[in-house]
Amino acid sequence: MPRIAGFLPSTSGFHFANSFPHVPLRTIHVPGIGADVPILDAANGLCGGMAYAARDYFEHGARPPALTAAPSDGPLFDYLVQRLFESWDVPGGILRYFYLMNPELPDLDTPLTRLASFPHARSRVMIDDEWPTIKADLDAGHPSPLGLIKVKSGDPAMLGRNHQVLVYGYDLNGSELTLFLYDPNFPNDDRANLSLSLGDPSQPCNLRCDTAPEIYCFFRTTYARRPDPPPVVGD
Repeated sequence: MPRIAGFLPSTSGFHFANSFPHVPLRTIHVPGIGADVPILDAANGLCGGMAYAARDYFEHGARPPALTAAPSDGPLFDYLVQRLFESWDVPGGILRYFYLMNPELPDLDTPLTRLASFPHARSRVMIDDEWPTIKADLDAGHPSPLGLIKVKSGDPAMLGRNHQVLVYGYDLNGSELTLFLYDPNFPNDDRANLSLSLGDPSQPCNLRCDTAPEIYCFFRTTYARRPDPPPVVGD
């Protein structure tokens, strides 16, 4: 039962949910019109920023602030927004979401998807491409950030339907894998998990996430540790 020592969502995750007020993530001053233009809406969620920041605090040997309400401004809010943008890893990360959201991409392996010149099916992406990198993170004592594909669509506007979480441990029983998650939508929940079969990618892998009822695929996102520690804020 490999678990990262010292990490649990109830102690190493944020104690507020990914539920932010309607405030812009950023504003851009436009000299021509003499006004600040709001960019995006925090109410749509900062899950990637929260997942990355939780790992940041852990890597720096610190606990997240004990705040129980999501901030709407200040150093912590700005930090979560910055880490959100970094979690998207533009353009490569965004393209990865679009690739795995593609409704034409098969869920299960086929003779064509086994060929090197064809895109991998979602099952092979999870089993052969992503799980080894996630396991390497965890075995080295590092939480592993995941992008969860929750929609099949070619519409770019649907990108925000996806989600990000942080894996802090796993159980592997034969070919049955369970990943233990810090899910920013469910603060202090030490039981959140994702499971699947690592068997034959041409057969249903029984992918299930108890905090995200509809899930089609996952991938490890590109995390880079920031050299500066995350902000310390008052409670």
